[in-house]
Parts: sequence; C-alpha cells; structure tokens
Amino acid sequence: MLGFELDFWDYATFATAAAAGAAVLTMFVWLAGLPGRIALARNHPEAEAVKLMGWAGLLPTIYPWVQAFIWAFKPTEIVDIRRFPREEARAIEEDIARLGGTLAATPTSTPAATPARTRTEPLPASGAPS
Repeated sequence: MLGFELDFWDYATFATAAAAGAAVLTMFVWLAGLPGRIALARNHPEAEAVKLMGWAGLLPTIYPWVQAFIWAFKPTEIVDIRRFPREEARAIEEDIARLGGTLAATPTSTPAATPARTRTEPLPASGAPS
C-alpha cells in the first residue's frame, strides 16, 4: 500500500484501539444513564426528569449530571392537590413501569371513582336570576 507490509502487531494495535474506543463509549453510556436508573429503582416521582438531566448534563459540563445524581437520591414528599395519595402512588408506579419498559396492566382511573355531572341545561348568566 504505502511501501510496507502490515503484520500481526499492526492488526493487534488496531484491535486494541477499537476495543479501547468501545470501552470508553460503553462507560460513557453507563455513566450518563446512571442517575435515571437510580431514580427508577428508588421510585422517584420525577424519574423521567432525572433521566433526561443525567443524559443532557454529562456532555457539556459535569455540573448538571452531578445535580441529577444528587436529585436521584433525594427523598421527596409528594404534595399534589390534584390527586389523592393512592391515585398519586398509582400514577407514579405507572410512570416508573413506562420508563422501565414494562406497561402497567391496570387502568389509571375507574369511572366509578370520577364523579359525573348530571346537569345538562346551561348555567344562568351571573346577573340573571335562577
């Protein structure tokens, strides 16, 4: 090719360089996804946000990744007035199952649990008597 022959040691060098590159890439992927995996394992309510912050935070600087890593371990108290505690726990379990790759078989809400409005006529205007 360029006036010299490739022997065993040249091919061994190429194989070693390829193996080292694959090891560095594997380590990067494992390290970038670590906060998300920790948050999923701990049933963190914001597991998806921790996962995205871990992936997005490692490349430009290490600071957002460190924040995601700490956030994954932070115990959280759920204070959400939109749902009752059982419904919130069920919603978190469904999010964790969806992020983990398994879908939950139970439905999110039952029709009996949601009150239905029975009034069909329009409400009177604010100034009109009822």
